[in-house]
Amino acid sequence: MSETIVAIATPSGQGGVAIVRLSGENALEIAGKIAKNPTDTPRMAKFTAFVDQKGELFDQGLMLYFKAPFSFTGEEVVELHCHGGRAVTQLLLEACLAAGARMALPGEFSQRAFLNDKMDLAQAEAVADLIDAQSTAAVKAASRSLQGAFSQVIQELVADLVQLRVYIEAALDFPEEEIDFLAEGDISSRLQLWGERLQRLIEQSGQGRLINDGINLVLIGKPNAGKSSLLNALLGDERAIVTEQAGTTRDVIKESIVIEGMPVNILDTAGLRDSDDLVEQEGIRRTQQAIKQADIIVLLIDGAKFSLDYAQEMAEIEALKQTFPAEIPVMTVYNKADLVSLDFKKQFAQQLWIAAKNGEQIDAFKCNVADKVGRQVREETPFIARERHMNALKKAQLHYQQAVEQLVGYRVGELVAEDLRLVHEALGEITGKMKADDLLGEIFSSFCIGK
Repeated sequence: MSETIVAIATPSGQGGVAIVRLSGENALEIAGKIAKNPTDTPRMAKFTAFVDQKGELFDQGLMLYFKAPFSFTGEEVVELHCHGGRAVTQLLLEACLAAGARMALPGEFSQRAFLNDKMDLAQAEAVADLIDAQSTAAVKAASRSLQGAFSQVIQELVADLVQLRVYIEAALDFPEEEIDFLAEGDISSRLQLWGERLQRLIEQSGQGRLINDGINLVLIGKPNAGKSSLLNALLGDERAIVTEQAGTTRDVIKESIVIEGMPVNILDTAGLRDSDDLVEQEGIRRTQQAIKQADIIVLLIDGAKFSLDYAQEMAEIEALKQTFPAEIPVMTVYNKADLVSLDFKKQFAQQLWIAAKNGEQIDAFKCNVADKVGRQVREETPFIARERHMNALKKAQLHYQQAVEQLVGYRVGELVAEDLRLVHEALGEITGKMKADDLLGEIFSSFCIGK
């Protein structure tokens, strides 16, 4: 018999209504000790008074019963709706604990839903992602994942992979005919088509990961280029110290905003230059680390210095770009437009000129960021994804590539079969079809109490 768990399911604080949720075999019995006028009619809210363990009335509200298995967790579930004050909600929770319930662990309700086959692991994670969503795009993508869009794509890939595995495993039963057997059935082309579908899923999941975690937009440039001023302009607040002295930013400052529906993590970094200052050297080292984690690099140029010696500045800009990872897109932005003559700016009209201190062209900057991300792709992202999902997909792709190499290059059926088994295992990690207890513990422990 599973223990009956209880938790406050609504946010901490004051409000009109708070909900205390019970789940387990004794949920109805425990609720009956607290509600003076309980109900056992499923899905019908009933008005009742709530009493403590001494029988003293402390509030009035609603009792709502969900009969197993037709509940969120798949178990007997009762929701008690009380007035949303901190003290009264705590009294209701304590009454449930005194009546025999146990305090739920973080994510335990969702974990029970997963263990009772009410949802798979990707859907369970989507519950937390939906709660944490910071933008409309993230809400819609998380909702689609919760409805099973991501899981469905994984299941279709797994189903076709199983057919390939069955065919190849069968070849191993006829070792004297293995080469011919593998040559038949169009295995090579079927594997290729399957790999193309996996690649499309990785691309979609990468976009879903950005919507979930946010784009890492790293501001790079020389000292006094105006990176901190740009951060402040984007936030609409004096978050970073701005002075005429170069090198005031010694650490990476991270703030988050939403640009056209996409969460963006802005990282203001130490200016890149040679320095004997040990603190500044550490700041520059952290800047280099931030560059490796960037989704977009914003290379901010001091437009005033650029206008004085643009040939030298251009050479330095191109040299700096060569140090950036080739796969990360770079936005080159010219700051301090208010200090540059109109005639000079006309010579470089194709460049993006801003004046971060007075907010000039900040909206144009945001539009450029949205274009870099890809407006159309972002709007069509079918589901949300996590870093864990991306790691599993990349692991699957690695073993898939090894399987293709074994099939085409060496014709060793046993090794092809083993690599495809590892592909299957990696995909199973996403939905939990092939799960480890330590993985489940790590995932659900990050949920909030009551979920």
